[in-house]
Amino acid sequence: MGDFWDPAGAGVLRLPSGRLVRGRGLRKPLPPGSVPVFAVYLLGKTPPEVEWESRWLRWPDFRLPSDRAQAREILREAWERAEAERVELACAGGRGRTGTALACLAVIDGVPADEAVAYVRANYDSHAVETPWQKRYVARFSA
Repeated sequence: MGDFWDPAGAGVLRLPSGRLVRGRGLRKPLPPGSVPVFAVYLLGKTPPEVEWESRWLRWPDFRLPSDRAQAREILREAWERAEAERVELACAGGRGRTGTALACLAVIDGVPADEAVAYVRANYDSHAVETPWQKRYVARFSA
């Protein structure tokens, strides 16, 4: 099918459908091994240049996406592409915005919205989704 992430790799979330998505903090070095085919950068400022296809979703630190409709569209694209491609979601630290976006992917994948934060915390990072408004955003997110 595609060239997937190592499911045992650091920061790789396995969604219930089997799709694998890597979450990452851009403050840390690029992990060894395969690079993404497609990435979504969740930042308040222009992301760094990369050699792979990427989208920038304007998302200030500790906040929510600036454009919610665009966020839904880009996250759906990431979810669709994760079926056959290496997809990465990343913010500066890899927890708040990245965790929130991963939880939204879990909702798209069929996890009930009120369970998605717990799913990401159990399967990606126990500190994912840092603020009450990020948690509320996930609970109200609809695929």
